[in-house]
Amino acid sequence: MNKLPLRAGVIGASGYAGQELVQLLARHPSIRLAFATSESGAGKPLPGGGRYVSVNDAPFDSVDVVFSCLPTGESGAWALRAAEAGVLSIDLSSDLRDPASGAVYGLPELWRDEIRNARLIANPGCYPTSALLALAPAVRAGIVDLTRPVIVDAASGVTGAGRTPRRDLLFGEVAEDFRAYGVGNKHRHVPEIALGLSRVGGEAPSFIFTPHLLPVRRGILETIYLPLTESLSVEAAFELWSSTYADEPFVEIETEGLPTLRSVVGRNVVSVGFAAIDVEQPTLLVVAAIDNLLKGAAGQALQNANIALGLAETEGLLL
Repeated sequence: MNKLPLRAGVIGASGYAGQELVQLLARHPSIRLAFATSESGAGKPLPGGGRYVSVNDAPFDSVDVVFSCLPTGESGAWALRAAEAGVLSIDLSSDLRDPASGAVYGLPELWRDEIRNARLIANPGCYPTSALLALAPAVRAGIVDLTRPVIVDAASGVTGAGRTPRRDLLFGEVAEDFRAYGVGNKHRHVPEIALGLSRVGGEAPSFIFTPHLLPVRRGILETIYLPLTESLSVEAAFELWSSTYADEPFVEIETEGLPTLRSVVGRNVVSVGFAAIDVEQPTLLVVAAIDNLLKGAAGQALQNANIALGLAETEGLLL
């Protein structure tokens, strides 16, 4: 491992995920922020000290890790450029999540061993992170009824759509409203969820994914209707998920009640809970909650960096 402290660069540091990363790095014991880019803010003061620079002036060869937080369609190219400079590169967009990109898919709880030796990491999407972690124990155990689809109803705060101004995300448009979007399995995260389920182990179930826009700033809550081959009590579900994630510092299995946004916002965790459903065919209700800007973006990116750089996985992430 290189001499501490290590140095990091953040591309797109004025976006929501980029801002979150800058804040996380400010309190990280082993990594220091060396540069942060913003095209609109180049030359302007950076919160906490220093100034934003243009991405074209970013000194990739002077850092140990680069986080690329630009919008999808732009971010991946810069992440690849950073990797070509010989540093650990982590892309927070969806540009490199296809295996053909050569990037390692960075969901630590499922594929930590691959991350340890990676130099190019595709950070998972926020919706897929919570869906895959919620479903993986059941898929691996082979208890999902493959003749019925898994139903995933997901709701996200508006920061999940990024910071680029859009009329449909104005306060006056989202306040006191609740709406579905990307319906009919048309959301861009559907292929990512499908690919992740195919890699978990066991036969991947079909699913229907419906995202919704919540009139809140941050957080994701996913309500999952999980068809089972035979009845499973809440107590048995707790045992299965708890044993699967027994050594995971960022997975919490609720012993009582169901997760809420309030319990996860500001924390790099996924919280999972269960409820029985009194219907004719065996079905388990699984609820998962994350902070879309932490475990769904910046926090998970730093978790991946810690692993790949040989640091303690929890460094800078436990409040």
